[in-house]
Amino acid sequence: MDSTLLKGLTVLEHLAASDEPRGVSEIARTLQLTKSNAHRTLQTLTAAGYVRALPGGTYECTLKLFELASAVLARVDVRRVAEPHMRALADATQETIHLSLLDRAEVIYLHKMESPQPVRAYSSIGGRAPAYCVASGKALLAYQEEALRHLSDPLEAHTSRTITSLDALRRELEQVRVQGFAINRGEWREGVCGLASIVHDALGKPVAAIGISGPAARLTPAALRDFSEGVVDTARTLSRALGYNPIAMSSRRAPSREFA
Repeated sequence: MDSTLLKGLTVLEHLAASDEPRGVSEIARTLQLTKSNAHRTLQTLTAAGYVRALPGGTYECTLKLFELASAVLARVDVRRVAEPHMRALADATQETIHLSLLDRAEVIYLHKMESPQPVRAYSSIGGRAPAYCVASGKALLAYQEEALRHLSDPLEAHTSRTITSLDALRRELEQVRVQGFAINRGEWREGVCGLASIVHDALGKPVAAIGISGPAARLTPAALRDFSEGVVDTARTLSRALGYNPIAMSSRRAPSREFA
């Protein structure tokens, strides 16, 4: 067990439970720490952004804990809230529906509705794919471009259609923000295409992407155009169900124009 980490978490929990800022001496006495230990722990938490120092030598928690908790809650809630909307989209398109999250530069499939078609896209809940190769990943990267730092240039090619230049990927992500959806043109698996749109939570954060995938023989460019409005509408509806208010959040969002 890492005693230093445990000490830091104990101090953080104490401050989070306090109804007012606390000083070093009080924290040390309450938690049975030496003053030097308490001070070093508070300095570390401050440097990490979890605690702020106030005039007079007291400390309080920042909102970073709330941000972390909100992200976790969104991931827990989004699957439950998304299920009926995924089912409706599956009924409308007869294709496989994915709900995906971004983890560094990969997508994780959080939930899935299988296509009733005999030929369909293969994937599994909990499975991963390179975000730059799939529609849900590109939808998420368009609003979380900091994740691009985890990618090398050139990008690894998985099919002949894979985007291998970071500059080309950035241009496509800009287009995703303009039109409100992303497309996979067989860039991860040969002959498998997809379409996805971003889902925002109550804080306006891009927490997931919802989309469809299937064989290129069915998801032709014309079919993808036909399905795009339904996918975008489903993402908007799910965002509203999670508490997202685009009007209230407009001043906090990155500039974009949603697909209309």
